[in-house]
Amino acid sequence: MMATIQGNDRDAQADREQLAAVRVAVDEVDDQIVTLIARRERLIRIAGTLKGDDAEVRAPGRVERIIEHVRAAAEKKDIDPDIVESTYRAMISAFIELELKIHKENS
Repeated sequence: MMATIQGNDRDAQADREQLAAVRVAVDEVDDQIVTLIARRERLIRIAGTLKGDDAEVRAPGRVERIIEHVRAAAEKKDIDPDIVESTYRAMISAFIELELKIHKENS
């Protein structure tokens, strides 16, 4: 009985260590994602000054083409396209709001 309890303790400790390592890796990925979002924001700020009206900013056709593109990219990488789509829809919505603000300021 004692060996089993000690074995379980070792397994639990190994799981905690593995989880800690996974969390460090996730934090590193998050830093990379934030860097890419910053790059995307800089580009969106430029685009916001170049568009003619709010409809051009909202561009629902363009949004759907982006979604199709990222879903296909997700499928090629064998990751869940629904998660990618949800993430992109949230991000695009936030960027559209930013772009509308920028467009209004520059009109």
